[in-house]
Amino acid sequence: MLKIYLQNKIYLRKISCLSALCITFAILLLGPSRVMAGTEISPGDTSWMLTSTLLVLLMTIPGLALFYGGMVRKKNVLSLVMQCFSITCLVSVLWMVAGYSLAFTDGGSLNSYIGGMNKLFLNNLTIDSANGSIPETTFMTFQMTFAIITPALICGAFTDRLKFGAMLLFVGIWVMLVYVPVTHWVWGGGFLGNDGVLDFAGGTVVHINAGVAGLIAAIVLGRRKGYGVENMAPHNLVLSVIGASFLWVGWFGFNAGSALAANKSAGMAMVATQISAAAAGLSWLLIETIKRGKPSVLGIISGAIGGLVAITPAAGFVDPTGALLIGVVSGIGCYWGATGLKHYFGYDDSLDVFGVHGVGGIIGAILTGVFAIETIGGTPGMLEGNFGQVFIQLEGIFITVIYCATVTFLILKIIDITTGLRVDEDSEITGLDLSLHGESIQ
Repeated sequence: MLKIYLQNKIYLRKISCLSALCITFAILLLGPSRVMAGTEISPGDTSWMLTSTLLVLLMTIPGLALFYGGMVRKKNVLSLVMQCFSITCLVSVLWMVAGYSLAFTDGGSLNSYIGGMNKLFLNNLTIDSANGSIPETTFMTFQMTFAIITPALICGAFTDRLKFGAMLLFVGIWVMLVYVPVTHWVWGGGFLGNDGVLDFAGGTVVHINAGVAGLIAAIVLGRRKGYGVENMAPHNLVLSVIGASFLWVGWFGFNAGSALAANKSAGMAMVATQISAAAAGLSWLLIETIKRGKPSVLGIISGAIGGLVAITPAAGFVDPTGALLIGVVSGIGCYWGATGLKHYFGYDDSLDVFGVHGVGGIIGAILTGVFAIETIGGTPGMLEGNFGQVFIQLEGIFITVIYCATVTFLILKIIDITTGLRVDEDSEITGLDLSLHGESIQ
C-alpha cells in the first residue's frame, strides 16, 4: 500500500509540474498577445462607456431639444424639437453607413486626412472586436452620439427660417464633408492629432466646428423677419432650464466618458467639468449683473453651458485650478460673444451658437495649451514650460475654422441654388410649426 501511495504521489507531482508548465506556456504565448491586440474586455470599463453613451445621447434628446425649444418663440417650438429628433435619426444611419469608417479606420496613404472604407456599413465590426478595453461596438456608438449632437447644435443658429428638407440635406452633407474629416484629423490618426493638438472630448471637433458652421449659416440665411423690431424673447425658460440641466448631467458622459475607461483620467475629467461649469455660470451672472443691473435665468444657464464647452478640450489634461480659471474666463468670454460680438457685427445667430460654442470652444482650446499638466494628461502646457503647445492649439483652431467655414459656405450656397434654403415670408410669419409640420402648441 505504501509503495502504491508513493508511486501515485510521484505521478501526481509529475502531472502537476506538467500542468504548471502548460499553463505558464499558455500565459506566455497567449496572454501578452491578447493584451497587445486590445481584446481584453473590461466589464467595468464597458459598463462605464455604455452609461456614458446614454448620457451623451441624453444631451441631444431631450437635453438640447428642450434647451433650444424653450428659447424660441412658441410658434417654432415643434420645428426645433423636430430638427433635433430627425438629426438623431439621420446621423445615426450615416455614421453606420460610412461616417465611422471614414473617421476611425486607417486610410492608408491618405490617413493624414481621411480614414478608410473597410468598415462601411460596419462590415468587419464583430461582436469580438475591441477598442482598448471596451467592445468596438460600444466605442462606435459612443462616437455616434458625438456625431449626432454636433450638427444638432448648429440648428440654434438658423432657427425660425430654414426649410426642413434643406436642413436635413445640409446636415447630411455637412456631417460627411466637415465633421467626419475633422474628427479623423484630431482623433482618428490624422495630421492634427499627430501634430500634438490636444482635444480631450471635442472642443475643436464638436464645438468650434458647430459654432463656426452656425455663424456661416446665420450670415448666409440672413436675419429673421422682424429681427431687432419684434419681441423674440424665449417663450418658456423653464423648458430651457430643464434642458440645460440635462446637458450638464449628460456632459459627464461627454467628458469623463472620453477617457474610454473607468479610470483616474475619467475621475479628473469629471471634477474639471463640474468646476468649470459652476465657475462659468457665476462669472456670466456677475458680468451680466454689472452690465444690466440684474442677473437672468437665461444668463446663468448660458454661462454654465459656456463653461462646459470650454472645459471639453481640457477635461483630461488640467487640474481643478486650471478648470476653475477656464470656467471664469469662458463665462465672461461667452457673454461677450453672445452680446457684444453679435451686436457689433449685426448677424442673427438666433440662439447664440457661435457666441457660446464657437467662442467657448476657442477659449477652451487655447487655455488647454496653457493649463495642461503633464502628470495628468501626459503633455505639459505653457505654465510647465511648454510654450509651443499654445501654438499647436492655435494651429488646430485656425485649420478647423478655415476648413469648416469654407465648406459650410459652399454646401449652403449649393443647396440654396438647387432647392432653396429659406421658407417664404408667409410661412416664417405664421411659424414653422404650422407651415412646415401642420402642428402647433396650444
